[in-house]
Amino acid sequence: MSASVRHGSSRAQAWFCTTGLPSDVVFEVHDMSFHLHKFPLMAKSRKIHRMLTEQEEQRPARRRRRRRTSGDGGDSGDDGAAETEIEEAEEEEEEVERDEQQQVRREGDGQVYSIVFPDFPGGPGTFEVAAKFCYGVRVDLTAWNVAPLRCAAEYLEMTEDHAEDNLAARAEAYLEQTVLRHPCDATKALKSCEELLPLAEELGIVDRCVEAIAARSSAASRSWFDDLAVLGLRMYKRVMAAMATRDDVRAEARESCLVSYARSTIPGLSRSIRRRLASAPVSSEVEQKELLEAVVASLPADKCSGRVVTAKFLFALLRTSHILRASDAARAALERKAATQLEQAALEDMLIPSYSGAAETLYDVDCVERIVRYFLAEEELGGEAESSSAAIEEEAAQVPRPSAVAVVQVGKLVDSYLAEVASDANLKPAKFCELALSLPEHARIYDDGVYRAVDIYLKAHPRLTAEERDRVVGVVDCRKLTVEACTHAAQNERLPLRAVLQVLFFEQLQLRRAITGTLLAPAPPRAAALAQESQVLRLDMDSVASRVQELERECSSMRRAIKKIDGRGGSRSPGGRSPDGGDGSGPAAGGRRARHGCKFSTQVCDSQARNVVASRASRMGMSP
Repeated sequence: MSASVRHGSSRAQAWFCTTGLPSDVVFEVHDMSFHLHKFPLMAKSRKIHRMLTEQEEQRPARRRRRRRTSGDGGDSGDDGAAETEIEEAEEEEEEVERDEQQQVRREGDGQVYSIVFPDFPGGPGTFEVAAKFCYGVRVDLTAWNVAPLRCAAEYLEMTEDHAEDNLAARAEAYLEQTVLRHPCDATKALKSCEELLPLAEELGIVDRCVEAIAARSSAASRSWFDDLAVLGLRMYKRVMAAMATRDDVRAEARESCLVSYARSTIPGLSRSIRRRLASAPVSSEVEQKELLEAVVASLPADKCSGRVVTAKFLFALLRTSHILRASDAARAALERKAATQLEQAALEDMLIPSYSGAAETLYDVDCVERIVRYFLAEEELGGEAESSSAAIEEEAAQVPRPSAVAVVQVGKLVDSYLAEVASDANLKPAKFCELALSLPEHARIYDDGVYRAVDIYLKAHPRLTAEERDRVVGVVDCRKLTVEACTHAAQNERLPLRAVLQVLFFEQLQLRRAITGTLLAPAPPRAAALAQESQVLRLDMDSVASRVQELERECSSMRRAIKKIDGRGGSRSPGGRSPDGGDGSGPAAGGRRARHGCKFSTQVCDSQARNVVASRASRMGMSP
C-alpha cells in the first residue's frame, strides 16, 4: 500500500491510497480528505461499517425520489424544470471535482460514499495512522501517539468485539505495559491528552498517567522532573495534587518538582537561570502571572527544607512577582516564605528593584523591611516555643540557640543591604533609620557594618540638616565599634562633633578596661610579652587622652571667642544685655554654633558627667 498527498482545488489537502483499486469512500477529517476503500475499514471499525451500511440502505430511496421528481417535472411548469437543472448542474460539478481529485474509474454502481468526522480525536494525523492499521500496515506506538490512537479506536469502535487484535487492545496493552511504567513516558502521554479531552478523561488515561507520575516521584532518581515542564498548568496541578495525597512521596520530592517546573516555564525567574527546555512553551505575560501564582499556592505550608526551595529561589519568585504585577496575596505569601530562610539569603537576592511608578528609590526598601519584620516575628514565636520548658531554658543558657545565630547572620545581611542602598539619593533618612533600627540589640555583635552604611549615606547626602544628620548617626552604638572603626570615626569629618567625642570616650574606656584586665590577670608563663602588650595599650590610651584634651582646648577657645563676640554685641544695648532679654547667647550665637556644627553642654568631655553617654533612644532625637 502506498499513499500520496495532493492539493485539491476547493479543499486544503487530499490523501490518496494507491493500491491499484479505485477508492469508493471519502473521509473528511478537519481540512483533510482521505480517499480510501470501504471494505478494509468496515472490517476493523464498527462505526464505519454502520455508517456505510446506512448510506447503502438510503441510496435506493434517494433514486426513487429523484425519478419521481423528474417524472413530475413536465407537469410542474417552469419552476420545476429550473430546480431540476440546478440539481443536475450541482451533480455534474461534484463529479468533475471528484474526477480531478481521485483520477479513478468507477465500478459497480459508480457511487462514492462520503463520511465527515468534524470532531475526530487527534486530528488528521491520528486518522491516517488508524487507516493504515485497517489496511494491515505496521503501526509503531510511542508515548506521544498511544493516547490519541486509543481515543481514535474508541471513537471508531475498533474493539475486540468487532475484530480480533484490534487497535483499542493494542493501544491499551502498550499503555499499561510500557508507558505507565516510566514517568517520563507517562508525562508525554499526559501532555498528549490535553487535546483529547473529554474522551481521554472518560477512558481513564489522564488519571492513570497522573497516578503513574505521582507513584514514581518518590524514587531516588529525579532527573525526569524537568520533563514536567511540557505540561500545561491544569495537568501540572493534578500531578502536584496527586503527589500531595501520597504518604510515600516526601516533601523534598514535591519541592524538586515545583522548582523544576517553575524554572522551566517562567522566563526571567532569576537573573542567574539561563537554561530553558526547548520543549517548554513560551507563555504570555498573563499566563506567566497565572503560573507564578499557581507555583506560590503549591509551596509547602510549613518551612521548606532549604535544600531545594532555597532562599535564592524564593527571592527570585518575589522579584518576578513584582515584574508580572502578581496579586497582593501572592506577594505577601512570598515575603513570609522568604522570611523563613532570610539567614540563608545573599545580598544580591535582596536587591529587588522598584517596579512601581510611585516608588522613588531604586530598590524596594519597604519590601525588605517587611521581610525582616516577618523574620523577627517568626524568631520570637520560635523563642517562646523553646522557652516553654525549664529544661530547654537551662540548655539555652549554656548553648547559644540556633535562632540567635540566625539573627546575627540577618544583622550582617541587613547592614550590607544598607551600605548598598545608602548611595541612593532618593532614600529618605527616616526610611534608612527605620530599617537600621528594625533589628534587636543582639543582632549586631559589632556595629562596624552599620557604621559603614552611615558613612556612605552621609557622603551621598551632604545637604542633610543637623537634626537629620544626628538621627542618622544615632543608629550607631559607639560602644560596639571595633578599634579600627573607632580610629576611622575619630578622623571622619562627616560625623557631628558630639559623635566624635563619644567615639573617643568609649575608645578610652575600652583601652582602660583592657589594661585593667591585663594587670589583674594572673601572670602567665610569657609575662614579658604581656607586659610589653600592656605598655603598648597604655601608650595608646595616653595618645587618646591627649587627643581628647586637644579637642577640649579647641572647644574652650571657641567658647571664649563666642563669649567675647557676644560681649561686644551686648555693650550696644542698655544694661549690657541683648534686645531679647538674654545674656548674649541669642540668635546670632545660635547661628554661629550651627555654622561650627557643635553643641556645647556644661562639661563637654568630662568622663564623670552622666550625660556624656546617651542611650540608644535619646540618640534618635538629639537636642542641643
